[in-house]
Amino acid sequence: MAISTRPLKGMRIMSLALNLPGPAALRRLADMGALCTKINPPAGDAMKTYTPAGYALLHAGVRELTLDLKTEAGQAGLHRRLSRTDLLLTSFRPSALKKLGLSWPALRKRYPQLSLVQIVGARGAQAEVPGHDLTYQAEAGLVQGLQVPPSLFADMAGALMASEAALQALIQRQRTGRGIVQEVALADAALWLALPRQWHMTTPGGPVGGGHAGYALYPCKDGRVALAALEPHFAQRLCAVAGLAIEHPMRDLLRPEVARAVAAFCKRHSRAQLNQLAQTHDIPLLTLP
Repeated sequence: MAISTRPLKGMRIMSLALNLPGPAALRRLADMGALCTKINPPAGDAMKTYTPAGYALLHAGVRELTLDLKTEAGQAGLHRRLSRTDLLLTSFRPSALKKLGLSWPALRKRYPQLSLVQIVGARGAQAEVPGHDLTYQAEAGLVQGLQVPPSLFADMAGALMASEAALQALIQRQRTGRGIVQEVALADAALWLALPRQWHMTTPGGPVGGGHAGYALYPCKDGRVALAALEPHFAQRLCAVAGLAIEHPMRDLLRPEVARAVAAFCKRHSRAQLNQLAQTHDIPLLTLP
C-alpha cells in the first residue's frame, strides 16, 4: 500500500485476530502509522501454512508475539500490554472472548481508554454459528453453480470495514477519552458487495451483467477484450469506431443486434489493434490473452 499520510502515528493496536480478515485490517492500520502487535497462539496462525507469501506481506511492519491465553502466564502477558494499548482487534466468537475474560464489559471496566473491534461471522446470535468467506458469499448470492469465487471477497471487504471501524473508534476515543466497541460482521461485508446484484445491475442481462453492448467481454482475433464503454460519450465513440449508427446511446446499446455488431467488430481485430483504437479514441477497454 502507498499511504501518503500516517494519521495513526503513535497509536498502539493489538490484534488477536487470525486468518485473513484480521491480519489484512492490521496491515492497513500499520500502513497508517499505528504501532501494531499481533498475538499468536502456540500453534501459530493457519494462514502462514496456506499462503506464506501472503502472510509475510500482511505482517510486514507488525510485531508478532506468541502467548498461550489459556494459561495464567499468557493472560498476564496480554494484560500487561493491554494497559498501554489504544485498540484491540479480535476475531473470536463472543463466547470464546468471554471464556478468556475479554468480553467488552470486562475490558471496559478494566481499561476505560481501550477500544475493541470485534470481527465476527454474523451479528447477534448468528455470531456463534461457524462460517467462512465461502458461506457468507453463498448467503449473499455471490456463488454461482459449483464455481468457487475468484477471491475471498467477504474476508477482504471485512478487513476494510474493520480498519474503518478502528478509525471510527479511535476518533471517538479522542473526543471523549473513553474507548468504544465496534462489531464487524463478514456476512455484512458480503451483503454490501452483493448489493449491485440485488439491484439486478450485474445479473445476466442486467446493465452491467452483459445486457449493455458497451460493457461486456468479447473474443477478439488473438484473445479477449474487456470493454467498459458504459457512459454515453464512451458508447458513442465505440459505436463510431465500429461503424454503428445510434441515436440514443443508453437505449440503443441495450439492443441485442447492437451487441452482435460490437461482437463482430471485436472479432475482426487483434489485441494490438484494439489497444491502439482505445488509445486514439479514448475508449475504456483492456485486452486479455
